Amino acid sequence: MRSHQRAFAVGALRRCLVLLLVGQFSLVLGAWGQDSAPQTPDEVYGADEMERARKQLRHHVGGQGQWMFMADRFEFRDADHEDLGLFDMQGWIGGDIEKLWFKTEGEYSFDGNEFEELELQALYSRAISPYFNFNAGVRHDFEPGSGRTFAVIGLQGLAPYWFELDNELFISDDGDVEARIEAEYELLFTQRLVGQVRAEVGFSAQDIPELGIGSGLGSIEAGFRLRYEVVREFAPYVGIEWLRQFGATADFARAAGRDATSSSVVAGLRFWY
Repeated sequence: MRSHQRAFAVGALRRCLVLLLVGQFSLVLGAWGQDSAPQTPDEVYGADEMERARKQLRHHVGGQGQWMFMADRFEFRDADHEDLGLFDMQGWIGGDIEKLWFKTEGEYSFDGNEFEELELQALYSRAISPYFNFNAGVRHDFEPGSGRTFAVIGLQGLAPYWFELDNELFISDDGDVEARIEAEYELLFTQRLVGQVRAEVGFSAQDIPELGIGSGLGSIEAGFRLRYEVVREFAPYVGIEWLRQFGATADFARAAGRDATSSSVVAGLRFWY
C-alpha cells in the first residue's frame, strides 16, 4: 500500500516539474519574440486610425455638445396688496465639463404695469466635481433704477440628500457686495405629483438706500409648490410663498409704505426642454 502511495507521489511530482519547465520555456519564447511583435494599438492599427477612434470615444462618453432650457418658476402671485407675475429661467449650452450658462429672473407688477425687478446673468461654468459647478460671469439689473452691473462668482450643484444649491456672490460696478443663497428640495408623493420646497436668503455688505437694501441679512423667502407632471417636461403647479425682511432692509420697506412680512398664493407652470 505504501509503495503505491509512493509511486503516485513521485508521478505527481514529475508532472509538476514538467509543467514548470514548459511554463518557463514559454516565457522565454515570449520574451524572445517581443522585440519583433507590435506592442501598442498604435503599432497594430496605425496612429491616425487610433486617434480617430479615441476622438469618437470621447465624443460618445461626454464630449458632445448639448443644451438645456428650464423655466423653474413661471407664475402668477396673488400677494397681500398687489398682483404680480414672476419668472425664473435658466439654460446652458456646452459639454459635461464646460458650459455657457444664462439665468434671468423678473417680477412684474400688474397694478403698476411695470417690472419691479429684472436681471440677466451670463456665466462661464466649469465642473469641479461630479456634483458641483463653479460659475463666473456678469449680471445686469435692468430694474429697479437705471440698472447696475455686477461681477458674479458662484457654486451650483447637488448637495448630499438631494438638496439643489445655487450660491452666488455679486460685486457691483459701484463696489457694492451682495450674496444670495438658494436651496431646493423635492418630495415625490407619486411618480407625477411632486412637492418642491424652496428657500432664498439675501445678504448685503453695506446699506444701499436707493435700492431699499440694508446691510447684513436682508431677507428670507420660502415657499412650497405642488406640481403635477403631465409629462416630465411640463408641469402646472400651485403653492404658497412667504417673505420676511430684516434689519435696515425692513426699515426701508416700511418707509416706502410696504410690509416687512408678506405672503402670497401662487399658480404657474414649470417646463423645460
